Amino acid sequence: MSFTLETPLAEAVGASTAKTLERAFGMGTVGELLGHYPRRYADRGELTPILELPVGETVTIVAEVLSTRPRQMRNRRGAMLEVIIGDGVGQMSLTFFAKNLGQAEWRAKELRVGRRGIFSGKVSQFRDTVQFAHPDYQLFEDSEAAYRQADALQDVPIPIYPATSAMQSWQIAKVIVAVLDQLGEVPDPLPEDLRRREGLLTAAEALQSIHRPHRRADVDPAVRTLRMHEALVLQTALLQQRNLVRSLIAQPRPAHAGGLLEQFDAKLPYTLTADQQRVGAEIADDLLLERPMNRLIQGEVGSGKTLVALRAMLQVAESGGQAALIAPTEVLAAQHLRSITKMLGPDLAPQVIPTLLTGQMSAPERRKAALRVASGQSLLVIGTHALLSEKTTFADLALVVVDEQHRFGVEQREMLRAKGTAPHAIVLTATPIPRTVAMTVFGDLDTSVIRSMPAGRAGISTFVAPLAEHPEWFQRVWERSAEEIALGRQVFTVCAAIDTAEDSVESDDAPPPDVEGKGPRWGVVQLEQLLATHPRLGGVRRAILHGKMPADEKDATMRAFARGEIDLLVATTVIEVGVDVPNASTMVIMDADRFGVSQLHQLRGRVGRGEFPGLCLLVTEAEGGSIARERVEAVAATLDGFELAEVDLELRGEGDVLGAAQAGAKSSLRLLRVVKDAGLIAHARDIAADILKDDPMLVKHPGLRVAIAGRVSEADRAALSKN
Repeated sequence: MSFTLETPLAEAVGASTAKTLERAFGMGTVGELLGHYPRRYADRGELTPILELPVGETVTIVAEVLSTRPRQMRNRRGAMLEVIIGDGVGQMSLTFFAKNLGQAEWRAKELRVGRRGIFSGKVSQFRDTVQFAHPDYQLFEDSEAAYRQADALQDVPIPIYPATSAMQSWQIAKVIVAVLDQLGEVPDPLPEDLRRREGLLTAAEALQSIHRPHRRADVDPAVRTLRMHEALVLQTALLQQRNLVRSLIAQPRPAHAGGLLEQFDAKLPYTLTADQQRVGAEIADDLLLERPMNRLIQGEVGSGKTLVALRAMLQVAESGGQAALIAPTEVLAAQHLRSITKMLGPDLAPQVIPTLLTGQMSAPERRKAALRVASGQSLLVIGTHALLSEKTTFADLALVVVDEQHRFGVEQREMLRAKGTAPHAIVLTATPIPRTVAMTVFGDLDTSVIRSMPAGRAGISTFVAPLAEHPEWFQRVWERSAEEIALGRQVFTVCAAIDTAEDSVESDDAPPPDVEGKGPRWGVVQLEQLLATHPRLGGVRRAILHGKMPADEKDATMRAFARGEIDLLVATTVIEVGVDVPNASTMVIMDADRFGVSQLHQLRGRVGRGEFPGLCLLVTEAEGGSIARERVEAVAATLDGFELAEVDLELRGEGDVLGAAQAGAKSSLRLLRVVKDAGLIAHARDIAADILKDDPMLVKHPGLRVAIAGRVSEADRAALSKN
């Protein structure tokens, strides 16, 4: 029996293993299993006697388990397992950390005394004993086979796979080899003439070589081939999406003399910036076309993206069309309703009836709002994921505005668009996107950029408070905050957790890789307790805000802060986007090294929005010279979000910036690197454009059509999510 890439895993590897792979990695087919590439290779030729192991280097050894000792840890949560292994001459220890004693005992049963295997890891030294911490290993069936197998495979690289506690690298390798042995024909995404011209392997050869290379030299051609596959598949899919939207028939929505848009512009108390005027003109022109607009608007925090979007909403409202703005949080949706209603003023607001629709509203409120939307009475609808509900219907949805695109997927955008007849779409992001990332991720959208800031902003100064070198600066942070409050201004403080005692980290973003495993020092609960005893801040009007509070309580707190009734707000990143309090002058970010560059930039943008200069204090215990510290210092060094986006790529790597390679989540970017492979991506886009020009439905390119169906879902294209 032979398998195809579409064969269900349960059929290929058995129901139990398939269930484990699906739970651990989201895999469902043979193609998805074979797309789980090794993250590195260990050289069996590096087999080294234990007594000669070089500290600090990654090596591979063959050894026997001599003893195991699982135990609960005393000074921190969790358990550990210490294993002593030997090669007949020397001995060393292996250390494994586990969430609980049961996990440690489970591994001890696997690594029972007398078992032999290959162990690979980075050599460290503890109390004069060499050790591996959490090594990769593969156990052999019996001791005689261990040496026989090691000798036979001396020069064959060992693939090391991204793994989980439920599925070790060796187990994944074993399953993949078994599937490769029965793999039938593999359709090639590349036309034969293109493959030969580019000097690439066939798809079948590439899969065999990346998963079981006979020598190191086999890996690079396989990687080069599969990178081109990824680039071509993704770019073709994005161009198909773009072409699909452009093929739809949309109703033109022109602005009329004396209409809502003209009335709104006439009442504006300020002049639009040059960038706002330019992007507004691009949108106005798009709305005149008989195909749907599909435009991404990038703009710095506070650059006026919402104003540009509101003008587009008014233009479609002139012909009775409805506009829906979807925001990622209840707090932001409520803020949008208030700011839009205020911008419209008492004359225009009654004509369009801005309506809020969120999941946390009471049932009677939600029914009333939904009725206004369904009847067409409300022409401006603002909401959260509740807008995606099947129960939410529109009379004439003409424009979809997605705020903070990185919090939503393409799939959600299209779900909202499906509630209208080919509606126009605007996607807003305050997270500046490097050109190569935009080309890779938002290739189905036209892009506009707002760089200039509105006049009247006082600007922001950013400073790092490096507690590792200057612990005394901690007190100065709070003295400085008290000074601002004494001047009648307000202060944000942001923590990465609600309560560190419960380890309740609250952020949509995973911490950067260099802080993984370290808990934040400060939570909202702990910081509020500290500030309550501070001689100058203990008596000021303080409040807390975090995601676990009821929606009405969160909204009431933000309203009170906006009205100036709260001096100091202790919050999580729930205030990251869109919150506009012109009187807030100071932002204190605790454990700043736990946040990514773009998130720090977003948080900083909450201050300096009015007449008072903004002050941002980045409090960190990260050591000087560390990547975590470099990240924080990079934010302090510039206010240019586009420059910071490039820095973010350099410091974190595009895998993290794109939200790729997270356990349990599929990603279309497996081998492709958007910075290093920018030229390849552009080349692939040109090839994809040529292919689709001649063969829009890919009838003549069945391999490419199959690859797109198997590899690129709507969710995969939303690669900037969790950034």
